[in-house]
Amino acid sequence: MAMQPYNGYFPMGYQYQGYIQPQQTQQQSSGIIWVQGEAGAKSYLVAPNTTVQLWDSEAQVIYLKSADASGMPSMKIIDYTIRDVNQNHIPQSNQQSYVTTAEFDAFKEEVHKMIEEKRYESTISANGKSNNKQYNKQ
Repeated sequence: MAMQPYNGYFPMGYQYQGYIQPQQTQQQSSGIIWVQGEAGAKSYLVAPNTTVQLWDSEAQVIYLKSADASGMPSMKIIDYTIRDVNQNHIPQSNQQSYVTTAEFDAFKEEVHKMIEEKRYESTISANGKSNNKQYNKQ
């Protein structure tokens, strides 16, 4: 008759070579879950209705793995870059450019001219001829 473990342990003095204690996952103190590549992220099990951050130990990638209510997983992949402290904190694409007052006034005049031309065209097309003496070009 084989001995059965009691609460996961065998009685003292009994040695059984074939029994392996199931490995329990320990919560990491830093709260970061590390995986090895995208394959590691895909194989990581996620409970239904939860989302976890998985940090790639091989590349600068974060995987956001979620599972819906039925347990169907989905994953978003985020690539990140490490920025040097001495670098400019505003990315080049987000820097604003400004217009001088003279440039703005020139642009404003162009827009007013276009509006007046449209009024002239719409007045002629609506009436067949211009009623406004300012636009009468006969």
